[in-house]
Amino acid sequence: MLAALAGEVRQRPPFWLMRQAGRYLPEYRELRAKAGSFLDLCYNPDFAVEVTLQPLRRYDMDAAILFSDILVVPHALGQPLAFLEGEGPKLDPVRSVEDLKRLSRDRFHERLEPVYETVRRLSAAIPQHTTLIGFAGAPWTIACYMVEGAGSKEYAHVKRWAYGDPDGFAKLIDLLVETTADYLCTQIDAGAETVQLFDSWAGVLPPDAFRRWVIEPTRRIVALVKAKHPTVPVIGFPRGAGLCYQDYVADSGVDAVGLDTTVPPVWAARNLQTRLPVQGNLDPIMLAVGGEALREAAWGILDALAGRPFIFNLGHGVIQTTPPEHVAELARLIKAWPDRS
Repeated sequence: MLAALAGEVRQRPPFWLMRQAGRYLPEYRELRAKAGSFLDLCYNPDFAVEVTLQPLRRYDMDAAILFSDILVVPHALGQPLAFLEGEGPKLDPVRSVEDLKRLSRDRFHERLEPVYETVRRLSAAIPQHTTLIGFAGAPWTIACYMVEGAGSKEYAHVKRWAYGDPDGFAKLIDLLVETTADYLCTQIDAGAETVQLFDSWAGVLPPDAFRRWVIEPTRRIVALVKAKHPTVPVIGFPRGAGLCYQDYVADSGVDAVGLDTTVPPVWAARNLQTRLPVQGNLDPIMLAVGGEALREAAWGILDALAGRPFIFNLGHGVIQTTPPEHVAELARLIKAWPDRS
């Protein structure tokens, strides 16, 4: 994977899958039941290391991604966080500059030490040919959760603050830029070989706001990470960016870009992959469906993108109802490429 990120074209592309460790695996569900809460699972290095390794044992991916959650950053800043069964994350909303006073960086790294310990253990535990990926949520996406207090369909609260009081909202983004870069650098110090920024809600913004709240914060984080770790690749994933993918690739400073499901691979090959390596972008539902539909979709992506630097992945995370044997079939298809048998 590191070779692909450096611009090399491999005989067959490396692969890993977003949410490759998770609820579709029975061994994960068993461990999750023992852990208690989801946060307990994330903050217990014994459990988090085991969960990270589970898909490697089954499928021998080319990368392991740290098992954690993007919301540990606001949690480490002191924002109360809970994951409710069937409802997702719930946070005490932060919706003004006055509310920002409730946050503090004083114990930031202390609270995240279990995550760093997980990275250190994984660095020693994974196979030598496997790349260890650290990650964080990008500032816009983390701000969405912090301001809305949960997932959202309209993003009304966060957009009202960003549009109505951009200078005030920028204070939250500034805090997230600084702490996220620090968090990623500490993961790298602990053994992460590359890092990915997940901007899951980038696509809810119009172009001018996308530039201000997605591209510019990402550019600043990349610059801060590169100042300390100039050789470590940074992958950006601005999900839903549409035509703004081109500006993101041109101006964010990332070394590679993850493609969501909506990006046509042929378009990406022509407009993005000539500038940097791309990663993606099989529809997770296609993986759940399996069979001939999965094979044709995977081969179509490989046909379009495998001739240039490329990492095979999904366009979003593995869904809970995915049969593990479908993931095994996908792994077989990729490892056999260019053979279509």
